[in-house]
Amino acid sequence: MTTLYFVRHGKTEWNLAGRYQGANGDSPLLASSYTEIGELADYLKDIQFAHLYTSPMKRTRVTSATLKQDLHQDFPITVVDGLHEFDLGLMEGMYFTEVQERFPETLRTFREAPAEYDASVINGESFPQVIKRTTAAIAQIMATAKPDDQILIVSHGAALVAMIQALLKTPLADIRAHGGLTNSSVTTLKTTDQGQSFELLDWNETSFLSRTLSASDTI
Repeated sequence: MTTLYFVRHGKTEWNLAGRYQGANGDSPLLASSYTEIGELADYLKDIQFAHLYTSPMKRTRVTSATLKQDLHQDFPITVVDGLHEFDLGLMEGMYFTEVQERFPETLRTFREAPAEYDASVINGESFPQVIKRTTAAIAQIMATAKPDDQILIVSHGAALVAMIQALLKTPLADIRAHGGLTNSSVTTLKTTDQGQSFELLDWNETSFLSRTLSASDTI
């Protein structure tokens, strides 16, 4: 059984400020995020990881390096371009309140009705496009994985939701059924057939975080 641990990056300045941060925005991690990544590492400390794969964006690369350091394990870290966040086009860097005023239907469908989301309105990336590249990245990872590997994958909130639900063969209209993912959370899938199918073991695990979560933590 190969087990994949999907980690959303630590909380950033734009996450806190309520600004959209996609493939073309990359604000620094908050100082408190390093504590939370340490708490995640403590939660995962008894698992021996074979490899960590990360999105190329700075917030995920810093999260990955910090997590490896805090785990005190010597596994390789590989950057995989296909794991990056949605291209949010015109919404990039905008405050949530501004998007609500300017693109209310786009915001509603992005958050609540993915099958109706029209990315062309904002010159962004569609759910099918993100699913295609992220699941291709997972196929690439699985091609070199051993049957008993424990693998970390560090990526982004919206991309992870689309990717994980696609791996679970969830219909596009229902991919928000489990809700979103919290900064520094871990979601766990297993496969017994080298990635031909996956089973959900744990969604958005955050019980190890010591602070009280707020609305800006989850997307």
